Amino acid sequence: MSDPAPSNLRTRSEALAAPLPDLQARAERLARTLLLGGHGRRQAGTGDEFWQYRPAQVGDSAASIDWRRSGQSDAQFVREKEWQAAQSVHLWIDGSAAMQFASTTDLKPKADRAGVLAMALSILLMKGGERVALAALGTPPRIGALQLSRIADGLIAGDDADYGAPDATGFLPHSAAVFMSDFLGPLAPVEAAIAISVDLGIKGVLFQILDPAEEVFPYQGRTIFTSMGGAVSHETLRAGDLRDRYRDRLNERKHHLSDLAKHAGWQFETHHTDASAQSALLWLYAALEGRR
Repeated sequence: MSDPAPSNLRTRSEALAAPLPDLQARAERLARTLLLGGHGRRQAGTGDEFWQYRPAQVGDSAASIDWRRSGQSDAQFVREKEWQAAQSVHLWIDGSAAMQFASTTDLKPKADRAGVLAMALSILLMKGGERVALAALGTPPRIGALQLSRIADGLIAGDDADYGAPDATGFLPHSAAVFMSDFLGPLAPVEAAIAISVDLGIKGVLFQILDPAEEVFPYQGRTIFTSMGGAVSHETLRAGDLRDRYRDRLNERKHHLSDLAKHAGWQFETHHTDASAQSALLWLYAALEGRR
């Protein structure tokens, strides 16, 4: 098969990269509001004591590899210290089709709010000396401008699945985690990822992002409900009759998520896309600060 025409490749590449500057710029402005408010801090690590070796991963620098330990086997190993785990935060940001929903043209999709919050939170954490990783990339937590660019790339990549499923594979023990999603899909994967995290001594946050229409269910009369991925569709002639049942189910789900977080020693919060992004960022930052 021949290579794509250079003009087509350039057009597709530019379209893919277009959201990056906007996402980063909005995230930096959002983070700056908290930094100017005195919420930023730089905190020293808990110590330089050797903690463990871990297998080297894609993206690890040559300087981070312990060549003496690696020479004892066919694999390469990174020597991690205690503070590197204690000051590491893993972000799982739901990039599924469901997160592309926006009920009106005046609101941005849930994925947009999640992306801006994730980037702004990463900026704040890194300015405080913490390392951050995006779970979708499968790389260890790092700090710096290059890592922020990697996170931005990962956030705009998206996913074809109808609903997202968190993956705690590769999380560092005794680190922290943020799961950001609408949590409207199956909850079994969420429960499994939290169970893995708890076994690793990880404290974290479940942050639910909903469009306001998903909260109030304003629909009346004949309505066709179709999942963003197109896999599920339901037509009703009396949408208003479903409102109470829908709200009850949503409240049951919220209570389940809240109980799940409580039993794990995590925190849970619901945020709506018509609410202030600044207040959401402040809550997230404070929740992670409170884990110490």
